[in-house]
Amino acid sequence: MGNSHSTTKATDRLLTTKQKSLQINLNASIYGSFAEIGAGQEVAAQFFKAGAASGTIAKTMSAYDMAFSDAIYGAEESGRYVCESRLIKMISHEYELVERRLGEQRPDTCFFALSNTIEVLNYNKTNRGHGWIGLRFQLKPNTPPNEVIIHINLLDNHKFLQEQVVGIIGVNLMYACFYHSHNPDLMLTSLMDNLSRDRVEIDMFRMTGTDFEHVDNRLMSLKLVKNGMSNAAMFGANGNVLQPSEALYKKNILALRGRFRPPTHVNVDMLDRGLDMFKHEEDVANKDVLVLVELTLANLRAEGTISDEDFLDRVDILCSMGKTVIISNYQEYYRLVEYLSLFTRGKKIGIILGIYSLADVFEEEFYTNLNGGILEAFGKLFGSNVKMYVYPSLIPGTDKILGCENFEVSAKQTFLYKHLLETKKLATIQNINTENLHIFSDNVLEMIKTGKDGWEEMVPDIVEKAIKDKCLFDYPCPTDKLSEAEQERKQATLERELKERQKVIDNNL
Repeated sequence: MGNSHSTTKATDRLLTTKQKSLQINLNASIYGSFAEIGAGQEVAAQFFKAGAASGTIAKTMSAYDMAFSDAIYGAEESGRYVCESRLIKMISHEYELVERRLGEQRPDTCFFALSNTIEVLNYNKTNRGHGWIGLRFQLKPNTPPNEVIIHINLLDNHKFLQEQVVGIIGVNLMYACFYHSHNPDLMLTSLMDNLSRDRVEIDMFRMTGTDFEHVDNRLMSLKLVKNGMSNAAMFGANGNVLQPSEALYKKNILALRGRFRPPTHVNVDMLDRGLDMFKHEEDVANKDVLVLVELTLANLRAEGTISDEDFLDRVDILCSMGKTVIISNYQEYYRLVEYLSLFTRGKKIGIILGIYSLADVFEEEFYTNLNGGILEAFGKLFGSNVKMYVYPSLIPGTDKILGCENFEVSAKQTFLYKHLLETKKLATIQNINTENLHIFSDNVLEMIKTGKDGWEEMVPDIVEKAIKDKCLFDYPCPTDKLSEAEQERKQATLERELKERQKVIDNNL
């Protein structure tokens, strides 16, 4: 039997949740089970209400008691039940059961297992609603399954409304995987069908499987933020996407924002010397420290538009340097700190920035959207356990160092600035390599583009190698090297396009 899932028209984006559920129920080739913990059987309920659910649902279940849940899926080392590892155990267990029990009876079926583990608002509303939803599924019978996993933050202020969102987004996930698999971008954006951003945030999306080998999940992370589905997304040095609340949970966090186009010796020195100071803070003591490099959408748009290729170039270099990357839409530092504070649970947050970026922090025009202006912003920025580590610079036209101690603010901000210094909320980074102070990323980038000698001494060896091997940042490679790099990129693009075309053909069979 060929794949019965047809490609969809643009008008399919207008389907209601009930219409999507019914279309899946009426597709005789889709069959599987639901296992849901925490918010009730909200996704399965949508399929039951739509009608003809017997055509889709082999089993539904909810193991709310922890002893029952552990007996079925095994205990979690962390003791947490709303976590990715619990979700993986659930979909793995349920999918294996479906295939084992029904494989011989239904040889022409695309099997699936949808699971979720959710925390909704408690009675006193002292918690944050969030959870994991995952689908393991076949696009053709008798083929290895694919998997899509998302993490959601539930933003409604009522338990019932949060449960409603879980049901809708679960149906959207099912529909996207079976009917939009030929278009990963549409798979992603359609998750928000019949929902609004003030109800739910999707801050992690990962797809794996033979049908999605051409998909780069780092690009999908970028698109979560670009499309306004989340304000931040993360991935580790290995390129794997991370879920922020799990990656940041109870960590002491040190973050450096930059364009990293390209990363220079200054960036490395900022991180290394800043980390030295951060680790020696009494309330850090070198325990549970996570270092982040942050790319904001504004920095990614520095050239006018966000280029996927340029984004991956920067990320490849940062990951090769062993860095954990966060993409955010937080232009102001206080918003970044507010976000990180949601997960650190009172641990310390350190922000590394250059001395001239500190001037922007004190620009009142950036805080006109706040009723309390700069004072409200600084309350959010420095009110929690936060410290800024400021990398000094040379005073233009001199050989003197400009640090926090001789940095000047406007007269009306002098008292506030002194207060931050005296309370050790601001500190100049010590023991820097002063030989690097002449390095500016914009100058290095211009030298790379024009083929001017000397930039190699301004970047780490691993960065130089990547730029020359892959002809990054418009580096004027020799003709044969440029041709080789272009051919590699064209071949990768061609392979992706061929796979996508083949999927469209298969879907129409």
